[in-house]
Amino acid sequence: MNDTLRFAPALATGVGSLPGGDAREAAKTATGSFEDFPHLPELPARGPGADMIGRTAGMLVELYARVEPSGWRIGDRPGRDTRRARSWLGEDLDALEQYTQGHEGLLKVQAVGPWTLAASLELRNGEAALSDPGASRDLAASLAEGLRLHLDEVRRRVPGATLVLQLDEPSLTAVLRGQVRTASGYRTHRAVDRQIVEGTLRDVVGVHDGGPVVVHSCAPDVPFALLRRAGAAGISFDFALLTERDDEAIGEAVESGTRLFAGVVPGTDGPLSDPAGSVMGVRTLWRRLGLRPGLLPEAVTLTPACGLAGASPAYARAAYAHCVRAARSLADNPE
Repeated sequence: MNDTLRFAPALATGVGSLPGGDAREAAKTATGSFEDFPHLPELPARGPGADMIGRTAGMLVELYARVEPSGWRIGDRPGRDTRRARSWLGEDLDALEQYTQGHEGLLKVQAVGPWTLAASLELRNGEAALSDPGASRDLAASLAEGLRLHLDEVRRRVPGATLVLQLDEPSLTAVLRGQVRTASGYRTHRAVDRQIVEGTLRDVVGVHDGGPVVVHSCAPDVPFALLRRAGAAGISFDFALLTERDDEAIGEAVESGTRLFAGVVPGTDGPLSDPAGSVMGVRTLWRRLGLRPGLLPEAVTLTPACGLAGASPAYARAAYAHCVRAARSLADNPE
């Protein structure tokens, strides 16, 4: 079980992806916008290997993936797609290292979690790894070892940082409900037992020994209770997708010390409300749950609703600045 995330009141950070393909510009944006809680940017516009699945596939140990017309497929040996993914990650780490000289404090890195990876990576027969319990286990073990090496590398480059690992699991609810489509598109893969899902997540969360892990999903019906039991110290979600059905699970998460990463700023270009307006829903939720107002800025970190890969560079910078101002508004006036 990971330590509770103990942050300064109402911090803000990014989810992960940014538009464009300039690693130095992205690192400058992420570190300059979030001085207290920067993150390692992802730039999927560069192409296969910079996308979230390809990037994480490049981290795997003794498993490799290549691009096929249908998507990423597990192969026998590292090819140019693996080399490209690793090269871009190295470029991103070089840029991050440049802009985090002397940084002491929180620093977030992201990777795809085991179940979204299993739902996205294909086996030789073209079906998702999710279709084969043994392949899913092997994939999770390879991911765990790859993440351990990745975290060690980031610690070496930014030795003063307290690393936060974010696992991106947008397909998790679909995995639990048996909604992941087969290669033909006519059927869906069988739902995976909740205990197996939870146990696998707990194993991968455990690679960040003693460090906090956040699980992110911008899909509806995030399984808050399952993620909390699996050891997530924080849960990141699109605030606009919450319903009152989530109230009990959210209240229990907050009371257990789980930090909420509330995505309150739209992920694509559009008008931004005033900062206080962006957090009005968070305050309303707090009152509905009957939680102590003073706890709010200690329990919530503000983010965009999802990654910003589909936004314009100008909007991405504005969205990050807006998250910071909204967090300040929440800290100054939690009620």
